[in-house]
This record gives sequence, C-alpha cells and structure tokens, in this order.
Amino acid sequence: MSRRLLPKQFLPLVTARTMIQDTVLRLQGFEGARSPIVVSNDEHRFFVAEQMREIGARPEVQILEPVGRNTAPAIAVVALHARSLDPDACLLVLPSDHVIRNVPAFHTAIAAALRLAAGGSLVTFGITPQGPVTGYGYIERGEPISESERSFRVRRFVEKPDLETAQRYVSSGEFFWNSGMFVFQPGRYLEELRLFRPEIAIAAAAALEASKRDLDFLRLDSAAFAACPSDSIDYAVMERTSSSAMVQADIGWSDVGSWTALWDVAEKDANENVAHGDVDLRDTSRCYVRAEHRLVAALGVSDLVIVETDDAVLVAEKSRAQEVKEVVERLDRQARTEHISHSRVYRPWGYYESIDAGERFQVKRIMVNPGQALSLQMHHHRAEHWVVVSGTARVTRGDEVKLLPENESTYIPIGTKHRLENPGKTPLFLIEVQSGGYLGEDDIVRFEDRYKRG
Repeated sequence: MSRRLLPKQFLPLVTARTMIQDTVLRLQGFEGARSPIVVSNDEHRFFVAEQMREIGARPEVQILEPVGRNTAPAIAVVALHARSLDPDACLLVLPSDHVIRNVPAFHTAIAAALRLAAGGSLVTFGITPQGPVTGYGYIERGEPISESERSFRVRRFVEKPDLETAQRYVSSGEFFWNSGMFVFQPGRYLEELRLFRPEIAIAAAAALEASKRDLDFLRLDSAAFAACPSDSIDYAVMERTSSSAMVQADIGWSDVGSWTALWDVAEKDANENVAHGDVDLRDTSRCYVRAEHRLVAALGVSDLVIVETDDAVLVAEKSRAQEVKEVVERLDRQARTEHISHSRVYRPWGYYESIDAGERFQVKRIMVNPGQALSLQMHHHRAEHWVVVSGTARVTRGDEVKLLPENESTYIPIGTKHRLENPGKTPLFLIEVQSGGYLGEDDIVRFEDRYKRG
C-alpha cells in the first residue's frame, strides 16, 4: 500500500481520512493550537497541499526539504521559523503517520507537556507499553516532576531491545515506549542543538535564510540543506540534554509500523478478523484482509495478512509482517517498480492510471481536478488521442484552443505543443491512447507549468 511516491501518511489506512489528515484534525478543539507548520519532501508537496485543502486546514507554511536529513534538521528549521513568528510560542512536534485513539487523553497530555516546556524542559510523551514490543525504542523514567500530571525526568533513552530485554523493561514498570512526539520552546531546542550538534544548527539556519517562496511553499536552499548532517532529534538532542522530561500518555497510540500493528488498532469481528473492501471470510480467524480492487476470499486460515492492490498481492504470516521490508529491498535490487508507485500515479493536477500497454501503444485513464491544468508540453516520440469520458476539457493544440465536451475526442500529433485543462467545477475524466516508438514519461518537453516542474 505504501510506495515511495505515495507513503502511508497519505493513505486512509485506519479511518476514512488519511493519516496526515487525522494528525491535523485531532488537534481540533485544543485551546491555543495555531495553524500547523508542515515539513515535507519536495516530491510530496502537492499531496500535502491537496489533503490539507480537503479538510479545510490552511498551514501557516509548508516547508519543502530538497533532500531528507532526518528529524533534527527539519525541526531546527521549524524552530527558527516559529521563533520568528512568536518568540513565546511552543512547538508540538508530531509525525504524520501515527494512530491516537483517545484524543481527549492526548489533549490532556499535551497540556501537561506545555506546562513543563514553559519551564524550559524538552518534553516527550512516553507510552505505557501494552507488551514487550521489540520494534519501539524505550524511555526509562526518572524522578517524578508532578504525580498529578504523571510527568517525570528522563533517566535514559534506549534503543529497540531484543525480546528478553523488552520483557524485562515492561515487567519493571519503569520503561515506556518512545512515541517520537515532542513539546518545547523553539529557543530551548535551538540552544541544545547548538550545544550538542552545532553543525546541524548552522546548516539549518543557512538553508532557511536562503529559502525562497514558491506559490504556497517555502523552499529550503538546496545546497545548504544538502550539506547538513543527517541525524534524528533523539540522537542529536534528547539523549544528550539534561533538560528532558516525559509525560506518561495512555492515549491509544501506535506508529503503525507494520500490518500487524494495523491489525492491533483496528476494529475486529467476532473471530478477531479485520476486513476492508470486498472480502469473504469463512472459518477464518485473527487475520487482516484488505481488498482494494477485487474480491478476496479466505477459507480456513488464521493469523495471516492478505493485502490486494491493483498490481500486487501480499500473503504473510502475521508474525513475519515486518519482513515485507526485505521484499521491498529485493524488488529494488531487481530494478522493479512496484515498490515505487501504484499503477495510479498522482500529479499536482490529478492522477493517471495505466489501463493497457503493448508494442508501440499505451492506454491511460486521466483525471484532472477542477481548475487544474497539465503543463504546455510536447513529445518527440509519441502521438496522443484524447477521448473525454465526463466533464469538459479545454484543449490547446498548437495555436488552436477549444472546449471538448463528453464523448468528443482530439488527436495530438508528434511534436505538437499541447495542454489539457479542466475549466469546470467537477473532475474531468478522459481516456488517453498513446502511440509511438517510445512511450516513457521522460519524453516531455515543458514550455509552461504552473507547478514549476522541470
């Protein structure tokens, strides 16, 4: 389900909304919460913008990383930006792919963390462990700060343990799962970062200072940010600072790091199955079954993960669900593409999906969002035939511009400048038939593009 071009943050895996949408919406009703600052990879900028638009959220700014450098530099950039807006503000740092089922308890924990952060602490949330999980890091709590708010000093952070160590941690009652969520004053984080990793602080400041506005985005300077060392906030600051604190949070949290974790947090039937889509289960128990495009039937099986998409099927024992990462690595070594994108490929203007392909031809279904447009472009090696299925298209072909209603078509010869636009208020769907000696996506010469792609 999660591909390089469409990671799990942008998928509706748990609720009808995507995980990043749930991350923003669960702060509704929390007093003092301001518009979010979103940090994303440049490649995912339009996913974020569109998903925020769908839920009526308008970020204060969407900061674009030219390359990934882990969480410490990303948070440093946000801290610098937030401090410039309001020196007295606090930052609540949230990964966009977590599940939190008890939102009122989460709000209570945030309020407690804010009180600690106001006194200069760098606060994390420790999750009461539900068992000896080896896939999480752990926090050992120290002296209590406030018994009523279940807040503590942090004695130490520890890496993901083996099973025996995890069992010992859980039995002691002194260890908690490391949630990867934080609250602190921007200035305090920057002080500690300058103390322990000054080179990250310097590079992040340089990248922000040389950043440029682009539409609704803030692009960090590529050279300065690429030169920044890569490190997590845990390694760079939290494991070194003497000002760390922890709020114990029983909030129904999971980072959904595997299909088994998703089974854990989902609603189950009487036989402890979780089913999504067109699924038929008979004499089946404790399974996670997800059908995206067709019927999936399971008969007489137990403890399996079965996931069907339009281009791949996964069948795995639940106990081995983490090993799907090894499958992805093998696909990468074999130069396959299933782990990179689905057959439906999203673009800033909408999406396209492949229907059929063969020697010298390819058929695609294209959806263009209302008011959006493809670039003015030309192809050296292929011609295109467009048929409007629903909606109205505005078509530029050479010097000609015309409206194309449903059930009408047009032909774009090789080497002809052309553009497709949706001037309407409903999505535009059409079928595109490509023909030619080379049909790769890199056969595009762009002359104008509102999304400023190369």
